[in-house]
Amino acid sequence: MTSSTHDSVRLRARDPAWAGPDARGQGSLPVADVDELPAFDLARCEIPAEVAGLVPRAWAERYQLVPIAREGSGLRVAVSDALDDTGVDYLRHVLEMDITTCLAPAADIARAIARVYGGTTCPPEASAEPTAAARPAEAAVSPREGSSAEQDAPVIQLVHTLILEAIRCRASDIHLEPLERRFRVRYRVDGALLEAGNPPKALQLSIISRLKIMANISIAEKRLPQDGRIQITLGDRALDLRVSSLPTVHGESIVMRILDRVHARIGLADLGFMADDRARFEQLVKLPDGVVLVTGPTGSGKTTTLYSCLHHLNQANRKIVTVEDPVEYQLTGINQVPVRPESGMTFGSALRAILRQAPNTIMIGEIRDRETAEIALHAALTGHLVFSTLHTNDATGAIARLEDMGVKPFLLSAALRGVLAQRLVRKICPRCRRPASPTIADVGPLGLSGEQLSGAAFARGAGCAECRGTGFLGRTGIFELLNVTTELQELIHARAGSARLRAKARALGLRTLREDGVRKAIAGLTTIEEVVSITVGDAS
Repeated sequence: MTSSTHDSVRLRARDPAWAGPDARGQGSLPVADVDELPAFDLARCEIPAEVAGLVPRAWAERYQLVPIAREGSGLRVAVSDALDDTGVDYLRHVLEMDITTCLAPAADIARAIARVYGGTTCPPEASAEPTAAARPAEAAVSPREGSSAEQDAPVIQLVHTLILEAIRCRASDIHLEPLERRFRVRYRVDGALLEAGNPPKALQLSIISRLKIMANISIAEKRLPQDGRIQITLGDRALDLRVSSLPTVHGESIVMRILDRVHARIGLADLGFMADDRARFEQLVKLPDGVVLVTGPTGSGKTTTLYSCLHHLNQANRKIVTVEDPVEYQLTGINQVPVRPESGMTFGSALRAILRQAPNTIMIGEIRDRETAEIALHAALTGHLVFSTLHTNDATGAIARLEDMGVKPFLLSAALRGVLAQRLVRKICPRCRRPASPTIADVGPLGLSGEQLSGAAFARGAGCAECRGTGFLGRTGIFELLNVTTELQELIHARAGSARLRAKARALGLRTLREDGVRKAIAGLTTIEEVVSITVGDAS
């Protein structure tokens, strides 16, 4: 639609003299016509999902309106204030549809929004509007060919609204996925994907282009994956959005990972350790030298745990250097080195240079190859404390993984001090937490003793506005902590297999991920079902 078409639509909508079948509700109405708007009973109205999907929840809440039905090529919405046409004009401009309106009480509209979009509004913990830092200067944005700045403005506002809504919902990721007939938006909240209001398919290209401009990646390149970053500020909170674009059959899929710098300042006490595991892990963190590894799949909180260790050690008398790909959080007082393979700055080359900086503590984002592993182990043997991550399923699996990379057993047995495997489980919402009694079928496979069951405080979330009806609010870690003792060093040096290492570790008191999760379920922090689903195959 050209600029002149938009102007004609807006003029027609605002001209009280224009008389047509949809004149009522078309933007600003003559005062005499306000009382003639039809009233509507939202309580008796069933709103189809495809109609609700045309108007994202954030728009509905912001402008206090709710979509009711499609009327030909137009849309009928209920509003609470007939004199305020801002929301109606906005919908007309963005959706490029004729909008008709009817009146409903504000309370009915709020209830309808909660009913249609699920639960109630997201917790208003980040209700502040994005500041100028969240929005690159609009004058610097080159408008698309054939478009005008006025046409681009609603898309810019829509993109900001989608990001703000995700932050308000405590989302860790925003997924924008082009499908054949619609443009789907989903937020990952507490590890689960929840579908948000979907923008019109017609705006897909404009939204993707806007995000690519904000992330400083090429809008002309649509055939190759690209990565970028957006920095925003909400009140006094600074957040980074790590942006990834991936070409798909129906367009580019965009995923934005929300990195809140507050998470980089989480203390060890906030990670979810039980008292005994926390004491053992703090002993590892305070060692003068050696390698400490954190393992688990993507999204299991490994980076947060490493940053918590660095935050715990970050003192004026200690030099800490990290090498990361990419640097997720910027930490005050710590030297952080980004990996840039295209310019020759690999993990290996960065580590060699770091050792000449005489650090006390080194953090490596991930050990990916033999070169990086051996440099890290040699650094540990020369008096440095080294933290890093690996992608393995359990703690003893990290040893087998390093051996598969070609690391010499004598080097590994001498330098490795401990391995922490972890996962994240959802916590029961404290607001709607209720005592629960799991069935014998639920607890039977877990092998709980009568003493454990008698002292258990099993619970479940009933679902409330705070947790959006899920019964869960936030996540906590479950852990498998392996301390490398003299007995385990001997087995590692003798190239004992993974099975023998695990059997010996279990004999020395290793608690598995499932067992730690069950302890947290017994304490009423999470549910048995949540623990079992996260630790499938970890019953031993």
